[in-house]
Parts: sequence; C-alpha cells; structure tokens
Amino acid sequence: MSRTITRDELKAALGTANAPTLIEALPARYYVDAHLPGAINIPHDAIDEGVKQILPDLDAPIVVYCANGPCKNSGIAQMALTKLGYSNVRDYHDGKNDWREAGLPLQGQGALEKTA
Repeated sequence: MSRTITRDELKAALGTANAPTLIEALPARYYVDAHLPGAINIPHDAIDEGVKQILPDLDAPIVVYCANGPCKNSGIAQMALTKLGYSNVRDYHDGKNDWREAGLPLQGQGALEKTA
C-alpha cells in the first residue's frame, strides 16, 4: 500500500519536533538545481543497504518526492525503502513542481531564478 502526504500535511510536519527526513529521489543534477529546504538527495536507483548508515532509525518518518505526479521515482524509492525495513515512509506524490507552484521556497543553484 502506497502512503502519500499532501503539500499541506508536509508543511505542517516540517514544523514539528518529529519532522520527517526529506529525500529527493531524482538524479543529483536536479537536486543541485533546486530541492525542498532541508532535503537530502538519494536517487531512486541508489537506494540500497548503504542508506541505513545515513538513516539508521527504521521507524523514523521519511518523505520521498520527485518532480511531479507523473514522475515514478518517488514511488520506486518508497518501495525500496519499505523493502529495506523502513516502516514510516510517505510519498509526496505531487512533488517539487507542486511545492514551487504554491510559491514555497526551494534551495539550490537554480532555485532563486525560478522563484523570482
């Protein structure tokens, strides 16, 4: 079962003591260009046992995202993390484009020119 999170739910969760770890599941060049504030980059095809060194708590909240709804990377990343034993992984299905279109801030080399 795929568990999703909406933009409003994500915004609210990011402001809490138990904020989720954000993972952008796109290739590095897209992350470098622009990503959600505080996100880390683990491309969907790079999720393997090594991720447990970065995220050792299998029960910690994690939100994966990619570019937009049609992009499959976040769903693939969510499945990979679940198979590795992570129990609290949600997919921000509408992704970075939805965040940008809502006028919310992004970080990265291209973030300023795209929000200006």
